[in-house]
Parts: sequence; C-alpha cells; structure tokens
Amino acid sequence: MIRARPFLAALCCALALAALEAQQPPTTPAPPPEGQPPVTFKVEVNYVEIDAAVTDAQGNFVRGLTKEDFEVLEGAKPQSISVFSLVDIPVQKVDAPIFATAPIEPDVRTNRREFDGRVFVLVLDDLHTHPTRTPRLRAAARQFVERYLGANDFAAVVTTGGSKTASQNFTTSRRLLVRAIDGFMGQKLRSATLEKLNQLPRPVPGMSGPTDPFTMERAYKARSSLGTLKGVAEFMAGIRGRRKAVVFFSEGIDYDISNPIQNRDATDVLYEMKQAVAEAGRSNVSFYAIDPRGLSGFDEAIEISSLPEDNSLGVHTLQDEMRMAQDSLRMLAEETGGFAAVNRNDYRETFSRIIADNSSYYVIGYYSSDTRRDNRFRDVVVRVRKPGLQVRARRGYTSPRSRPAAPASPASSGTSPELREALNSPLPVAGLGLTASAAPFRGEGNKGSIAVTLEIDGSQFKFTEKGDRVIGAVELSMVAFDAGGVGRDGGRDRVELTLRPQTRDAIVSRGVRITRRLQLAPGNCHLRIGARDAGSATLGTVMLDVDVPDFSKAPLVMSGVVLAASGAAGVPTARADDELKGVLPAPPTTVREFARSEEIATFVEVYDNQVRTPHTVTISTRVLADDGTAVFQTSEERRSEEIGAAGGGYGHAARIPLKALSAGRYVLRVEARSSLGGDKAGTAMRELEFRVR
Repeated sequence: MIRARPFLAALCCALALAALEAQQPPTTPAPPPEGQPPVTFKVEVNYVEIDAAVTDAQGNFVRGLTKEDFEVLEGAKPQSISVFSLVDIPVQKVDAPIFATAPIEPDVRTNRREFDGRVFVLVLDDLHTHPTRTPRLRAAARQFVERYLGANDFAAVVTTGGSKTASQNFTTSRRLLVRAIDGFMGQKLRSATLEKLNQLPRPVPGMSGPTDPFTMERAYKARSSLGTLKGVAEFMAGIRGRRKAVVFFSEGIDYDISNPIQNRDATDVLYEMKQAVAEAGRSNVSFYAIDPRGLSGFDEAIEISSLPEDNSLGVHTLQDEMRMAQDSLRMLAEETGGFAAVNRNDYRETFSRIIADNSSYYVIGYYSSDTRRDNRFRDVVVRVRKPGLQVRARRGYTSPRSRPAAPASPASSGTSPELREALNSPLPVAGLGLTASAAPFRGEGNKGSIAVTLEIDGSQFKFTEKGDRVIGAVELSMVAFDAGGVGRDGGRDRVELTLRPQTRDAIVSRGVRITRRLQLAPGNCHLRIGARDAGSATLGTVMLDVDVPDFSKAPLVMSGVVLAASGAAGVPTARADDELKGVLPAPPTTVREFARSEEIATFVEVYDNQVRTPHTVTISTRVLADDGTAVFQTSEERRSEEIGAAGGGYGHAARIPLKALSAGRYVLRVEARSSLGGDKAGTAMRELEFRVR
C-alpha cells in the first residue's frame, strides 16, 4: 500500500479541523473579468469538464468563439454543452519597490477579489532523482517559480518521498515555494545495470546471471511516485472553472514495465500509472514532465571503467534504462494533455509554453448522457465548426468505479457542513469578503502567540428584527497546520450579534472585526480561516502562511507588526485583543490603504536574548517612499537592564501622521540593532507595504 503523503494530509484538513473543534468552545467582492468563470468546488456525479485550446494556422490562440462554435462527442454521441466560457488570464508581474532587491510580501490576505490566476502543483520526484543531480532539479524548479509564476498564481510543492522540508501548501509566496524547493534532496537508487556489473564475474549463487538486488525497492518507489501523482490529481478535482497543472520534475520511473514475465511487479507499476492517468482525466489535470538531467544526463556511464565480459550489460543497457524512464514521462504527459521536456538544458521555451497552456483556453462543461460508473475509458472529441482552426483537448476520461459518496449529514455542533467543505477547498472561496493578518508574538514556553485579525464584509449580512434590536450571527472556523500537515491550533466560534439599528448600519457599511490568539510552535504554519453569515448563509475563506520565529535563538528577534488606523477605529469589533488594548489606540486593522487625513499607529516587540552582557538596543521606525527616501522616522534607545536577567522584550510603538505624504506606495520598516559588537551583534527587521490615497 502507498503510504499517505504529508502534503496531501496538509491539504485535506477536514479531520484535523474536526479534532481541533472538539477541544474548543463553541467591502463587496470585485466581480471576475467579464466572460471568465468563477472558480467553483462542488462536483456533480456525471459532470465532465474539458479545457480546449483553439489555434489558427499560425499557431495563435483564437478568441471570440461561442458555445455554438463547438461540438462535443462522447463515444460518438453528441453532448449538450452546459457550461462554456473563455479563460484568459494575464500574467501579473511582481511589483517590488524601486529600492528593494526583492518583493515585500503582503502581510494581509483577502478573498475580496475572485481568484484570477493559474493553479500549479510542483511534484518533485526525489524517489527518481539521483542525489548528485539534486542541484539540477532545484535550479530548474526555482527557475519556474522565480521567472514564470505570476503574482496572481497559486502553487504548491510536494515530493514523492513525503519530505516535510520540501513541501509547501498552496500559496502565492515565491519565497515559501523556493524554500521548499531548496529542501529537496534526491534519493534515486543506483542504476540496475551498475548493480549487475558489480556482480561480475561472480554472479549471485544459484542464479543464472547477475541480478538487481534492489528490484523490489524500485517497484515500491515507482508505485509511490505514481501514487503521489494520482493523489494530487484527485485532490485537485474539486477545482472547477480553471485548468490545473502538475509540473512533474523527475528522471522517470526507474522500473522496466515492458517485461512482466521477468519483472514480477511490472503489472502493478503499470496499473498505478494507468490509475494516475485516469484520475488526471477525471479531475481535468494535465501533467507536464521535466527531466532535470538535461543533455548531460548520462552520468552513470562514467562508472563503467572497462567493457564487461557479459555483452548483455554495458552502455547500451544504461541507454535502455534512460529511454524507458523518459518514455514513462512522455506517457504520463501526453495522456493527460501535457507534454514532456527531455534531453534539453534550456527550459525557457518549456516553461513559457506551460504558462501559455494554462493562460488562455475555453472551458467546456457538460453532463454526460452515460451515467454508468464502470471505470471504463470514455472517448471525448471536441470539434470547432469554423474551418481552418485546430483544437487541442484531452482525448477522454475514465469514469469512476465507486458510487458517489453520500452527502454529509448536518452536524448538531461544530463547523457547518457548508463551511467545512469550503475550508477543505484548495483555494480561497470568495463570497463573504474576508481580510486577515497574523502577527507572531512570543508566547508561553517555546511557542508563538499569533495575533490573528479578521475583518468581514458586513454588506451581505442578513439580520432579523426582534423588538428594538436586530439579531444576527457569524460562524467562524480556523485551523493552523504545521509543515507536516498536522493541525496544531484553531477552533470554532459563533459570534452572536444583538445590535441597535445604528450599530447594524455601521456593520453593513464598515464590516465587523474579530481577533483571536493561536499558540503555535516555531516554523512555517498554514492558516485557513472561514466565516459564514447565519442569516444569508453566505460564506468565504481566506488562507495565509505564518512564519513563527524561534524567539529564543537569535540575539534579537522581532515580533510581527500590528497596525491601527484612525479611519478604521470605527469598525465594530466583536472581540478585542486584550494584550494589544494598552499599546494601540484602537484595535489592529487589516486595512493597508489610508487617506492622507488619517494617522496610523504601529506596535512591535523586540526580544533580547543577550541580556547577561549590559548593552543598549536602538529601535527605529521609518516610512520609505518608493525610491527609498525616508519620509518619516523615529527611534528610541532601550537598555538591557529594563528586562533583567530573565530576558524579555521591549515594546515599541509609533504614531505616523499621513498628512505630509503624497499619494502612492510606501514601506513601513521597523528595525532593532544591538550595541554589542563582534559576533554578538544582533539585528532584527520587519517590513510591510501600505498605500496613501
């Protein structure tokens, strides 16, 4: 059996969410581009979705087609097109400040715009990448992320071997994706040819010739890699209205499936390959295979120092191994609507084509007239009635064998089935507008105390009148996962709203704010937050990644930055953060665009781990214009004696009037610097972007 992968466990959060609930007490979204479908997640039993790329004689994508221009045949039977739309996604470039060497990641996340990007999962096949070629794979994967992903794209990283350090949940952060890629390490077995040559001229006793001692392990690794592809495709089935792509970085399956008589596991490996392709077809997922060996990928040949006496072994069998491995990549890609890139050192054309494939296409959905669930392949042909045009689409799909799962029964307590389903979706769900931030502070023991601020669009709330009051309620669920996909903290709230009419009007116009603290261990955590208005049943989810520092290691460690603003002070707050009440003039806000008439207030804590030696720490707050010019700055000097021998933190607050600032983008930079010199010198810094209108 193929063991569960930590990445897939991280993505499927339903069980962890349910476990956490048992421990806990109970702006209008922008429309999507015209003609472009929203991303949805519910899947009907016999619904089939096909992506079709239509090109002219010069290979240019053809826009402006209508549903009537297409014909869909399943098993030679015409099908009625129910869903039709053009997806035309721009590549949004990352916009860094002029003075910055790298983009500054936003410290807030929102679902108030429909998702308008591409969806990628990078599967790094450590089971079939030789350790010495690890740098090549890392370089290729980094190139794809750093140069080709748009700012509007969601991507995730998973390894076939289940590495926690080389996994990353869906994110728009290139930094986190690259960090996962850098944690990759190949663990491919040595070539079967070389293992056999080691036995010459003395074969294994009782055998007619040299044998591969690792044949069973090769079969296991082959099934594991293919099982990972199948699992990723199955998970992505829930995303509808977008093409989904798996970029498979691999040297190919290291097992000979062409000779099932000699290789007893060949049938099982081939079955797993067919299952991966079938699941990709059902889920409308395309595999793109990238062989990182390049043109110089024949490294094993250097280990053959002389011609062996056994003519059945040698360079030609090494070549056969590579050919079979690359054939497996071609099969996986071509059978799922993608392509394989082998025997090349330059991936620029390859990556550009992957982006183009997933940027412009037509989405065609229909309800199959064949409702049998017989696990058989169904041929699908997509045609364009206009002459001179070519259409490229997958050739069909395999119907599922099992019966559809029964709908979940409503729970009497805990998260509602509707919100649970939304939280399990791979991407944020638009609907009820949410904006969230999470600032890590030092908590008890070695954990971080994460100050979560959530602001909810109140314009879609539905209230009922009761006497001189109006009644409403908001259901809130959140769960945080560590890098291994284990739920670490979270829970469920139901915020009851019993309001005067004027307060209701404030919520409808300005929204409502909710704060909460989570206790998380050091490391990267993936946080999912969902909210549902009980009156209208409108819901939404938002996702963000939180880097929780180890507050005890570095000489100086800075908390996250929390920010309040005079213009956001009037937002009704259902639950204020008690620890921030005394240091900010108003509850923290997720707003990052302000009027010039406003004043913003910031607060951080700086933790000093070198108090045994008397020293000072200078903490400064600066506002930098887009060209790096400081338009505001303030600083203070703190002495280590303030926090004593036990260690602790310095609180640092600043008030920043905006009236002197011109409209535009700015960077808030908070920096701490110790007076200790030499190896004990310590610095810490946080930056966030905001805008003035």
